Amino acid sequence: MVIAHYPDDGRPARWAGAVVAIGNFDGVHRGHLKLIERIREAAEQRGTVPVVLTFDPHPPRVLRPEKAPPLLMTPGQKAVTLEDAGVAGLAVVRFSTAMAAWEPEQFVRRVLVDWLRASEVWVGADFLFGRNRSGTFSLLRTLGQQWGFRAEKVDPVRYRDFIISSTRIRRLLTEGRVDEASALLGRHYAVSGEVVHGQQRGRLLGFPTANLSTANELLPMPGVYATLVSVDGQSWPAVTNIGVRPTVGDGLATTVESHLLGATLDLYGRTLSVAFVQRLRDEQRFADLGALTQQITADVAQASRLFDKLSV
Repeated sequence: MVIAHYPDDGRPARWAGAVVAIGNFDGVHRGHLKLIERIREAAEQRGTVPVVLTFDPHPPRVLRPEKAPPLLMTPGQKAVTLEDAGVAGLAVVRFSTAMAAWEPEQFVRRVLVDWLRASEVWVGADFLFGRNRSGTFSLLRTLGQQWGFRAEKVDPVRYRDFIISSTRIRRLLTEGRVDEASALLGRHYAVSGEVVHGQQRGRLLGFPTANLSTANELLPMPGVYATLVSVDGQSWPAVTNIGVRPTVGDGLATTVESHLLGATLDLYGRTLSVAFVQRLRDEQRFADLGALTQQITADVAQASRLFDKLSV
């Protein structure tokens, strides 16, 4: 996938006449995937490429930083997920207070017409753009007729009786409901990072763990989870603890520690991904190390039964 930044980079030659989807795409959930499916179909019909246009920083970080939500993905995770979904190009617009003051017509002319030369532009049903979010889909369609591109929108994707959104997924994760978040995402929620040295308490207890240093902003609610740990294209079932380790830790710093089931690997310094499958229990303080070990043994057994059912 080709990545270009506005206004720093020129338009890649392959993008001429591209079919473009605009949005933040945080999480790249099932609603986003429907939008991507549409631009892939349209691009194939036109003999061009599907391009996703997104913004960095996330606009709320610029417009109302005190209320900006934590992001579901790092930029790297987003790029990989979009590429896996079949996106050929990622156009990253450098968002700023100056750009926030642009009238909708200015955004369309500078970015969609002069830079991208888009043939079609697709958005979600709630898409608004330009100064004070004054640009609507109706205006986008009118401007498209003026500037020579087609504008289309997709209806919201529902799960049960509600609309799938990044906001709802964030709430589910902060409540520890990772299996429900997975249903909205279309895959397990995952955090990634480098394995760093810890205090090696898990090894002393007979359950060595990989301690993850991650740039992901949003961790699921503290607790113990059945997870899938992936490194270099291979995955292993695991039990992961998120929290402050009240029995053996200092009770201050939040850690992400994963114990792989049935595998002993030297992971220090390697990059891995932890995908959350199901919450097992709350984090808790135990009277002694013996009680902690007994509980970890039970956690491993519970996770093993779960993965046996899932054929992992």
